[in-house]
Amino acid sequence: MLCMNRFKQISISAIFLGFGLFANTSFAQDSAKTTATAESKIRNIDGVAAVVNTGYVTRKEIDDRIAALKKQGVKLPEDGSVRQVILDRLILEKIQLQNADQEGVRVTNKELDKIIGDIAAKNKLSYAEFKAKVIATGSTFERYKEMLRDDVIVSRYREREVEGKLKISDAEIDNFIAERTRAMNSGGAPRSSPAAKGEPEEIDVAQIFIPVDVAAGAGAQAEAKKKADALLRDARGDVDFLQLGAMAAKDNPKIKFQDLGYRTPDRLPQLFYEAVRNTGGGQVASTVVKSPAGYHVLKVLDRRAAGASPSPQQATAADSGSTTPQNIPITQTLSRHILLRSRAGLSDQDAERRLQGYRDQVRVKTADFAELAKKYSEDGSAPNGGELGWMSPGDLVPEFEQAMNRLQIGEVSNPVKTEFGWHLIQVLDRREGQLTVEKQRQFARAAIRERKFDQAYQEWMRELRDNATVKILNVDDAATSAPR
Repeated sequence: MLCMNRFKQISISAIFLGFGLFANTSFAQDSAKTTATAESKIRNIDGVAAVVNTGYVTRKEIDDRIAALKKQGVKLPEDGSVRQVILDRLILEKIQLQNADQEGVRVTNKELDKIIGDIAAKNKLSYAEFKAKVIATGSTFERYKEMLRDDVIVSRYREREVEGKLKISDAEIDNFIAERTRAMNSGGAPRSSPAAKGEPEEIDVAQIFIPVDVAAGAGAQAEAKKKADALLRDARGDVDFLQLGAMAAKDNPKIKFQDLGYRTPDRLPQLFYEAVRNTGGGQVASTVVKSPAGYHVLKVLDRRAAGASPSPQQATAADSGSTTPQNIPITQTLSRHILLRSRAGLSDQDAERRLQGYRDQVRVKTADFAELAKKYSEDGSAPNGGELGWMSPGDLVPEFEQAMNRLQIGEVSNPVKTEFGWHLIQVLDRREGQLTVEKQRQFARAAIRERKFDQAYQEWMRELRDNATVKILNVDDAATSAPR
């Protein structure tokens, strides 16, 4: 009920043309002159940066992407390398769009309008109000719709070609759970011996990634940052980082989590290394990392000397302890709430003031919490006096769960804001429960899928690039510069 659903915002995508294949050698020879002629014409078009199969990427597209990054406050390298990086990304986007078109992946106008309507509703705007906001940014609404269409097409194509083909066996799940069980039985994963000062080291970093496009509006950016900050707070507690990621991904499949494995600093993204440079093994990075792709919550699982083998303690831990799947003890909470939903005509100040009034009435015992919930709460729990039932860690959105966990039995919270509105929370009871084996298997499957997806996605992208015909013409000049 309080689970989170996010809607992916737009990404800056390129205009695309059809994807052509030469069927045989003689056709290729006959078409060589035509291709050369077409290429000659394209070379004369002011602003073409690269030819991609039978389409092209313009220098203006690169400029627009850079402008979007700067608008979001992203610090760009001053050596000019950013143009090549962005061109490479645009080329891959172009190839995906061309292949998707060839494979018949489509987004109808009706589907597109439905998606835009959902985005508008998420931002608490009507379709017309949302359109006006898009136009106010300096873009045309038609351009926005085409960019969004491209984004959805690429997402669907990627899901079909990569995510839909991932296979996870029961044996893989069993092994994952066994490894986690051994770590828990040994009091946590033993740490490696750190590298001597000045010696090369390897760092095992895990991340939870909340994607948000650089061209998304301020509201979407703020929402993603808020979610990342909440996950960072949760990660600092006594929780399994990857299970925290699995729970977040369950609520919102766009969220990704993964263990990057042991890597030398030069094999980590520079942003990641700077964030964990002084972070010890088993510790969470002090702040959320912002990249052009979104927000990253990082944890250093271990640090060791480069090329080191597992320590004797690690080897012993891996061979000891029960690996039979078993339920894991957890604390469950029985609570109830009064919810005032965010809506037009009800400001945050008014909602907070109303809930403070209800809280004061309950505290001085002039009103009963359940009766107030029945009368005023704006969700399906109202007929039951706001009671939510027994909840396990990760069942509720982080803002709600964190506030609830700070309460003693019988205590009433201050007003708490989540994406659903404003809540007043009362804890009724707590008990020791169990994280079932089935729940663990769900976590394991999600974690394994994430690991496999990262590798499969990178291999898929390399294959797309290798099979495409790409000719770089001019990446260094801005669109307003004369081609060299």
